[in-house]
Amino acid sequence: MKILYVMVALLVFGILIFIHELGHYIMARMFGVTIYEFALGMGPKVLSFVSKKTGIRYSIRLLPVGGYVNMAGEDEESEDPNALNKKPAWQRFIIIASGSLMNLFCGILVMFLLVCSTPIVPSATIHSYPIREGTTVSSEDSGLMPGDRIIKVGNVRVHIGNQVVYEIMRNGIKPIDITVQRGDEIIVIPDVAFPTESYNGQTIANPDFKLKAEARSVVNILKHTYFRSTSTVKMIWKSLFDLITGRYGFEAVSGPVGLTDAIGSAAKQSFPDLVHLSVVISMNLGIFNLLPIPALDGSRLIFILVEMIRRKPINPKHEGYVHFVGIIVLLSLMLLVTFKDIAGLIR
Repeated sequence: MKILYVMVALLVFGILIFIHELGHYIMARMFGVTIYEFALGMGPKVLSFVSKKTGIRYSIRLLPVGGYVNMAGEDEESEDPNALNKKPAWQRFIIIASGSLMNLFCGILVMFLLVCSTPIVPSATIHSYPIREGTTVSSEDSGLMPGDRIIKVGNVRVHIGNQVVYEIMRNGIKPIDITVQRGDEIIVIPDVAFPTESYNGQTIANPDFKLKAEARSVVNILKHTYFRSTSTVKMIWKSLFDLITGRYGFEAVSGPVGLTDAIGSAAKQSFPDLVHLSVVISMNLGIFNLLPIPALDGSRLIFILVEMIRRKPINPKHEGYVHFVGIIVLLSLMLLVTFKDIAGLIR
């Protein structure tokens, strides 16, 4: 069964990488850039053919990590009139950004399909409190009541149950103000305390109530798709910020091995769980690639923006040095995280 879950993880990675590279490919074709190869994976070719119509090579390579669209003039000067480096800066900007935007767009689309397939979705209204087990802390004791519709957790506005749960888990580790609608009144309940627990070296709060369900309708599907998508993007940004500021330790970082294990666990639970995790990974891939880190798309976009501002391209050699250093750092970090993930699986 473990082999099956590894195969599922590789399939998920392959699809997400394909989506990312497809974004680059579509926009490069749209702007007439010369493309040498569209490849999934790295290393030696396993399957490969050349289109007689376009001359583009399409390949599947041995190592199931990464992929690329090899364009003329991408990392070097080229005299090809249709090379990437010959295109206007605004076209290059769109081509580079399109991979990450495709991951985000597909994540939103699959989120929509996921919400459509769910018979009921959690609202922001408290339904009931279960019988307490093993904890003396309850938000009910702080003043929350069944029937309250939660409007704000701290200073953050919430609209659906998923947002309520995330904001409480992240920010409810200390007593926090909760704004609710109770009947016709808007009430601020100060210093609401939630039970907490430690998970993977992190302290999180537990929403200790059940939320009312909303029936599926066109309005609710669109509402939940929008707010679940924006909440996922926010969660990713906040997680990166928490990692940088030290709230989350190095043990919270996962590489391909850790993600494979997480995908396997999600696949064991249910297909919707697997799909939802895939959506999160897809959006994470899109956002991470837009960060201004050397060798990532975000760094390339910064160089193009500087070029547009100064109306003069930066020396390609200097840009190449920056990306080379970035690749070395990223590969070293990936190797370190991989060893950490493997050690975690052995323990």
